[in-house]
Amino acid sequence: MDAAREIENLLYRYAELIDRGDFKSLAQLFCQGEIYAPAHNTVFRGVDEVEAMYRSSTRLYPDTGTPKTRHVISNAIIEVDAEANIASSRACYTVFQATDALPLQAIISGRYHDQFKQSDEGWHFVRREMHVDLLGDLSQHLLFDLQG
Repeated sequence: MDAAREIENLLYRYAELIDRGDFKSLAQLFCQGEIYAPAHNTVFRGVDEVEAMYRSSTRLYPDTGTPKTRHVISNAIIEVDAEANIASSRACYTVFQATDALPLQAIISGRYHDQFKQSDEGWHFVRREMHVDLLGDLSQHLLFDLQG
């Protein structure tokens, strides 16, 4: 598999894991990296901080153990520097959610700006910047007020 496809799979794997509510496995994607939230100027580094951030901020529903979301990743632009074993990507995300209290709808949309590095184990995240562009009803998804 070529580098761009491996990196694209990392983007999709992240979405799959958050929608499953598997924050432990999601955090492993950042075992050598960090997540930066520019809206709050906050950085979460490594497995423990990333997992704790998702557990403290994302509502999981007891009947499914998931956030009842679907993260859709689109418009991925991936640039690979094969000689330096690094890459970057820009992609859009849209999160849909449906709960007993909320009919199916888009609740947030934005952009991920990611940096990757290749090691002997393959490609991994070095940094993810999460940019928010459009907000809907996040009351059934987040455990904090994103706007406050």
